Amino acid sequence: MRSSPTRSWRGVSAEERRAERRGQLIEAGLEVIGTQGWANTTVRGVCRRAGLTERYFYESFPDREALLLAVYEHVLVEGIRVVLAAAAEAPHDVRRTARAGIAAAVEFLIDDPRKGRVLILEATANENLQRRRQEALRAQAALLSEVAREFFGDRPPDPTDAYLTALALVGALAEVGAAYLDGQLDVSRERLIDHLTELFVASGNVSSAR
Repeated sequence: MRSSPTRSWRGVSAEERRAERRGQLIEAGLEVIGTQGWANTTVRGVCRRAGLTERYFYESFPDREALLLAVYEHVLVEGIRVVLAAAAEAPHDVRRTARAGIAAAVEFLIDDPRKGRVLILEATANENLQRRRQEALRAQAALLSEVAREFFGDRPPDPTDAYLTALALVGALAEVGAAYLDGQLDVSRERLIDHLTELFVASGNVSSAR
C-alpha cells in the first residue's frame, strides 16, 4: 500500500516539505537569475542549483516564468521590510528619516547585486515581470504617500499631492538605481544617498492643490 502524500516524515508534514522545496527553488532562482540573467536561466539550471529534480520544480511552479515572478516577489517583500524598518528606527525628522530609508534601499540593492538585478534590471526582459514591476511601483507609491501623511500628523499633505509626489519619487529612484547598478553613474554611494535624500526632502514642498 502506498503511503499517503499528506503523511508526515520524521515529524515534517508533506505540506511543510513542499514549502521547503519551494523556498530552495526560489533561493536557487535568485542566484541563477541574479548572476546569469533571465535569458540564460533554465529550469534544469535552477534545479541543479537547488539540488532538486525537475519533478519538484513543477510541483511548485507551472513554468520558469512563474519562478521569475516568485523570486521577484520574494526580493520585493524583503526590500520593503528592510526600508520600512530603517525608516521606523530613525529619529522623527524628515531628512533623517528619508535618509535612513533611502540608505537602506541603496544598500539592499548594492550589497547583494543579485537582488538589484532581479528588482530593477531584469524587468525589461519579461513582459509579465515588467507589468508586475509597474504594479509594485504604484503600490509602493501609495504606501509612501500614506506613510508621509501619517508622518506629518496634524498637517498632512493633500492626498493627491502626496500620491503624485510619491509616484514620481519611486519612479525616479528606480531609474537612478538602474543606472547606478548598470555602472552608468560615476558617483560614490554616499553622494548618491545624499542626493536622493535632498530630492526627497525638496519634493515635500511641491503642491498642485488649490
